[in-house]
Amino acid sequence: MRRVSRLVVPINAAMQSSMRRQTADVDGYFEKMVRQAEAASGGSARGDEEFLEGYRHLLRQVAKVRTMSALGWTGFTADMKGRMTNRFRVHRLVADHPEILDEPIERPIIVTGMPRTATTLAHKILAYPEGNRAPLMWELQATDRADIDPKIRKRRIAVARASARFGHFFSPVLPDIHAMEPESPEECVFALPHGRNMLVTFRMPGYRNWLDEHDFLPDYEYYRKVLQVLQFGAQRRRWVLKSPYHLEHLGVLMKVFPDAQIVWTHRDPNTVMGSWCSLMETGVAICNREYDPHQIGQDWLEMLSRVVEIGRDVRTTLARDRVVDVSYHQLTANPYEELPGIFRRLGMEFTPRDEQNLHDVLARPGMKRGHEYSLRHYGLDPDLVDKAFGDYTRMVHAMR
Repeated sequence: MRRVSRLVVPINAAMQSSMRRQTADVDGYFEKMVRQAEAASGGSARGDEEFLEGYRHLLRQVAKVRTMSALGWTGFTADMKGRMTNRFRVHRLVADHPEILDEPIERPIIVTGMPRTATTLAHKILAYPEGNRAPLMWELQATDRADIDPKIRKRRIAVARASARFGHFFSPVLPDIHAMEPESPEECVFALPHGRNMLVTFRMPGYRNWLDEHDFLPDYEYYRKVLQVLQFGAQRRRWVLKSPYHLEHLGVLMKVFPDAQIVWTHRDPNTVMGSWCSLMETGVAICNREYDPHQIGQDWLEMLSRVVEIGRDVRTTLARDRVVDVSYHQLTANPYEELPGIFRRLGMEFTPRDEQNLHDVLARPGMKRGHEYSLRHYGLDPDLVDKAFGDYTRMVHAMR
């Protein structure tokens, strides 16, 4: 399986000197990014000092990555600048229309669980009913009001498509593992300022430690504003949100969305770890000149087992009806039998229209991902994984 295009090496060589200049003066480059984001958004960074210091710290950590490729640097900084642009735009829109903050975000459905556990399938199905709504990839990257000029909307969708093509071009295997679809429901990480998603391409111990101490409440309060902007002037529907990293922040989620319902998907961690590390290796291979697959396995075993442990601890404080457990095995083996029950627990009716949508979703090529992976390649084995996840593995097996 070829993870990266043969063009990656010569392109990295051609861009290397530019990357060196920018990383040599990382603070100066960061200030330039902020000014560019302000200009692109029509907004301002004033009053957002805490956010700016967090992003400055992140960029400094990226610049320290010894193995970083020029493509990796270019892609990461472009993503950071896009996130700053979007944030400044959201703040500008709220300042211009303070009534946006009166928009109620009622009873959202939060799809979460370890990655590679059918969260995408659940998200696409639950977001489909007429009364529901999920943020699309391009909306999370370029948030604006519902009455946005159609020409601007078209242009922003085109930018999101170009971003997706960037990844697909440099990694031909990526569409089979995790296709990027700008006009489809997408993960909340595209709008949340910080998270472990920032660690999927680079190994940054300093940022990882920073995340462990970071207060995510302001991040999720900002995300609520993103949803309020998207909802402003549009029909109010029930939001269906998704991210595996929400597991780590269920307590914060319940503060920001106190009436939310959680859909928690479960799958054998041994299978999850092999599949997830394979996806991680694809991004790492593009963004680094060299890397150690065993390090990928060790890092993500530590992080994902910690995420699950935190999520399980918080769950004990929630009312039973707040969490709907979904077995990956049962959902993928018997989706037509499992989904009506899931809908009922969420206060929804599973209609013939939803059944047809399920058929259409399952028929899409992107839902039949086929790629090869093994635990051993990442320095892992079942005993190591079982030890890291403890009785969670036994719990998942009991659900089958």
